[in-house]
This record gives sequence, C-alpha cells and structure tokens, in this order.
Amino acid sequence: MAENPFQVNVRHLEVRSRRLEGTAPVESLELETRDPLLQLKEPLEFNLLVEQVGAGLLVRGKLRLPIHCECVRCLKPFVHFLELGDWVCHVPLEGEESAPVVGDLVDLTPYVREDIVLAFPQHPLCESECNGLPGLHASDEGAQSVEQTPAKAPGSIWDQLDKLKLS
Repeated sequence: MAENPFQVNVRHLEVRSRRLEGTAPVESLELETRDPLLQLKEPLEFNLLVEQVGAGLLVRGKLRLPIHCECVRCLKPFVHFLELGDWVCHVPLEGEESAPVVGDLVDLTPYVREDIVLAFPQHPLCESECNGLPGLHASDEGAQSVEQTPAKAPGSIWDQLDKLKLS
C-alpha cells in the first residue's frame, strides 16, 4: 500500500510545523466528478504547511489539479487548472467534529477532497466568449440549425428590424 501524502503525525507537530509537498494520484483522493464533461487524468500538486494551533491543526498552502474538460457549448476538449492558491483549512482535534487520530496520525485527505470537489467547474467553457457549435444558433426554443455559407454571414437583428414596415 502506498504512503498517504496527507497523513501527519500530531506528536511531531508539537515540536515544529511540517511541510507537505509533492503530487498525489487522484485515485488516492477518491475523487468522483460524476460529470461526463470532467475527467481527472493527472495528479494533484500540493505545497502545504501544517501547524498545530491550540486543539487543532492549521493547514495552509496551494493545491493545483488539472481537469480535462469538454466545453458545454462547443464540445471542444480543454484543460482547466483548478488552483486553490491561498487554501486554508482548520482541522479540529477535539470536540464533536474532530478529525480521527489513529496512532498519532491524522489524515487530511477528506479536507483536501472536500474543497477540491467544491471548486469543480459547474459549467466548463473553453473560453468565456465561446459561441457554441458552428452552424447552430441559440434561441428561446433551444439550439436550431442555421445554414451558413462561408461567403455570407447572417445579418444582424437590426437589419431585419429595418425591413419592417410599420405604416
């Protein structure tokens, strides 16, 4: 069994803080996107500082996870970098919601997983100005096919209004 990169020994933290850095395979985080437009193919990069503060742990640092996405408008594949640059997490060691301590070890994986899942893109776009699939025109009734020739682009809506005869 591979070593868990997010396990820290609380006895060692009584003496000094500990830096956790490296990569972790997404399988070790047990992340599920449950979205066919999001695929996790590359490891999570992390650089964290763990300190004991009172009856808990303070975890600060950076998390970076490449997510292979498919644009919801044009279906073009692209990579979105989920970056939590100033990530901070408090892990209680006492009380009702305390983290389990097993043999002086605390696993930070559930806390990392939770914040990553909350930061997943809900509506992945390849770019903010994406117009969708070529040859499709959005309307109130949904996407409808529009025949376009490369020589002539469709006119603006104002051109159509100018043709109206109101008198």
